[in-house]
Amino acid sequence: MKLLHVDASPRSATSSSRALSRFFVDQLRRRLPALSVDYLDLAVEPAPVITETFTTATYTPADERTDAMQGALAPSDALCRRLLDADALLFAMPMHNWTMPAAFKAYVDAIVRGGITYVATEEGRYVGQLGGRRTLFLTTRGVDLRAGTPFAAMDMLTPSLRAAFGFIGVDAPEFVDAQPLQFAHEIERADALRRAKRELAETARNWADELRPALSRAG
Repeated sequence: MKLLHVDASPRSATSSSRALSRFFVDQLRRRLPALSVDYLDLAVEPAPVITETFTTATYTPADERTDAMQGALAPSDALCRRLLDADALLFAMPMHNWTMPAAFKAYVDAIVRGGITYVATEEGRYVGQLGGRRTLFLTTRGVDLRAGTPFAAMDMLTPSLRAAFGFIGVDAPEFVDAQPLQFAHEIERADALRRAKRELAETARNWADELRPALSRAG
């Protein structure tokens, strides 16, 4: 089983989302020793910037693309292949200004690709190609955006992730949100991290229980 693990925080040693994503991978690997992890750090390997050449190339038939167009698409092509080659997906990120960080938005722009991660049918429907993959979004938030809190209506991150990845076939994403952190008191931060770790451990158990029989048959 291959897990694609993507970190999007600009922080390194002080990043809560990175620490929690490592915790989840460790929990999953304990239960699935054969787990293979493809790791992508968007702070080190940023997704390509969308240029006019890139945009034009995406709407040009493959056999009509110039060398410049193919070069502009190459990093995106590679990111799409890594996505499609994975059996399960983990995306970890902080919330920035109520939505996803810029590094992850650039990644989304690179992987939502017609003819690769989604296809258009003759009937005019769009069919995502990532169906069947367990997918976890792990987010950290400075304030508490849970239902019933003053900031709940300002959560633009969860719906935008559901929309973008739902379009390319992720139909049952799971979310673990560590909140509040940055703008909370120490006791609240500690409670938020404990809750997140508890949820991540449970998610790892559920994934392992579901995937272990399939791995046994494959072996």
